[in-house]
Amino acid sequence: MFRSLSLFTFLYLFWLLLSGFFTAFLLSAGIGSALIVTWFARRMDVVDDEGHPVLLGARALIYWPWLFKEIIKSAWDVSKIIMNPKLPISPTLVRFKPTQKTGVGLVLHANSITLTPGTITIDAQTQEFLVHGLTRATAQGVVDSEMDRRVSACEGKA
Repeated sequence: MFRSLSLFTFLYLFWLLLSGFFTAFLLSAGIGSALIVTWFARRMDVVDDEGHPVLLGARALIYWPWLFKEIIKSAWDVSKIIMNPKLPISPTLVRFKPTQKTGVGLVLHANSITLTPGTITIDAQTQEFLVHGLTRATAQGVVDSEMDRRVSACEGKA
């Protein structure tokens, strides 16, 4: 029930954020829309730990700014590589075992790697990740990394 109430609240606040208008009709339409979507989500049985990871809340608010900073730093590094006339790339594949235990943690880690320019998670179906890096250093940088520790902390395991 807590997850359903949280989902409804999140959907309604998102509605208000996107609407920007606060007339009685739009406020009630937002409540109705949020109620219907919450009802459908419960009927589809997707209001669970993976579908609506409420427990990540505060920890995710700490993780996202750090991830944003890492994305900016990596984008700058990739830009320098691209602008270099010698194009110093050394495409590398690396396989490693992340420390996350939950599905949400594994997905967060794999997507964080992919969001960071210069790296992409190719395979994350098992408890092992296969990551492609633009350079050998970026590929090796994801193994036993700060990102792995921060995602584990975000999922509440570290």
